[in-house]
Amino acid sequence: MIRVHPRAFAAILFLFATACSTPSTGSVDPQIAADIAGIKAIDNHAHPVRPTAAGEKPDGEYDALPVDSLEPESDPVRDRPGSPAILEAHREMFKGDKAGAAKTYGQDYAVRVLDQLNIETMLANRVSMGPGLPAPRFLWVPFADALMYPLPTDAIVRNPDQKAFFALEDRLLKRYYQESGVPSKPAALDEYLSKVVRATLERHKQGGAVAEKFEMAYLRTLEVGDPSKDDAERVYTTGKGDYKALQDFIFRFIATECGRLGMAVHIHASAGGGGYFNVSGDNPLLLEPLFNDPALRKTNFVLLHGGWPFGRQLTALLTKPNVYTDFSGQTFMNYPRDVSENLRAWLEYVPEKALFGTDAYPFAPPDNGWEEAGYMANAAGREALGMALTGMLRDGEITRERAGELARMVLRENARKLYGLK
Repeated sequence: MIRVHPRAFAAILFLFATACSTPSTGSVDPQIAADIAGIKAIDNHAHPVRPTAAGEKPDGEYDALPVDSLEPESDPVRDRPGSPAILEAHREMFKGDKAGAAKTYGQDYAVRVLDQLNIETMLANRVSMGPGLPAPRFLWVPFADALMYPLPTDAIVRNPDQKAFFALEDRLLKRYYQESGVPSKPAALDEYLSKVVRATLERHKQGGAVAEKFEMAYLRTLEVGDPSKDDAERVYTTGKGDYKALQDFIFRFIATECGRLGMAVHIHASAGGGGYFNVSGDNPLLLEPLFNDPALRKTNFVLLHGGWPFGRQLTALLTKPNVYTDFSGQTFMNYPRDVSENLRAWLEYVPEKALFGTDAYPFAPPDNGWEEAGYMANAAGREALGMALTGMLRDGEITRERAGELARMVLRENARKLYGLK
């Protein structure tokens, strides 16, 4: 049985109680708050850091494109150093003594973090897993972007962030070559797709992966065309022509293979880190032709981070039979009321497609590590869910019984069904 750390449980209830003491229309009903606080969640998206032993190299595989390489940007108020939310999170996680907890718990440290957050299972977006991140508490979501770029990328770099990111993708692709037993880029596209792309996806599946993650919004637009194989082959073989056509063809191949293998496709779909991030190119509506393709109906797509700031547009996409979303990331960047408005729209429209998520990430350790980000996002996410359900209850849209059912759906049941979890 997973035990909830008393301080974490009390902190969540305190947030709700504080909200309930205010006569605002967004305050949380006490019973709904208590129900939400007691549900063990499935976290659809996070970047947990693997605990390492003394003398062991610190874990650096929590992201294929770590944001610590980005140029400075204007951070959201809630995430700035010294913000009340960060300070509270740091105080609450292991009573502010993470170093002591790490020493005490060793390889069990990451599991203890989940216990404090009342999270049963966390989907770990990582290059690889390893000791300290055991299944089923942590489930693997590796990265597929590198497979889209078998040709040199110098000509498509537009800013310093992309320059750094494409170098990282090239390094990961070389790793995939090595793991696939392929010394270098195969001469023919079919051979690349079979011996590198398909082999990598199958290896990930065998390693326990439940989905493949795309961070392509940091590298290019989300718009995915439908080029012919001949066009893609020509670019692959000659290195000339529209590189995007080759990327799009490979993306569709990966998405199709994920459907065959029973893995979902996760796509970063919201404003992202870095002052050069192309927000307009990250509008989830750009993906609609992809979702409408009958050939991809066996593939489930999850739009991470709720499409912010395109939440309303994303809501309409949830009517597609194979499209889901979560509110990870929003819950530590934005305040609960803002998140609750998007969440309420999803619950009023297609509630079985909404997933809980934190995007717990080591933004600025040691005081704002993945633990603090997880705490902030977990507390804000549960509060936002409470606000949304309370508003629906008071407006006569749902019964109290239905509110409890929806809470369980968002926090765990939708994810359980999507990934076939017990």
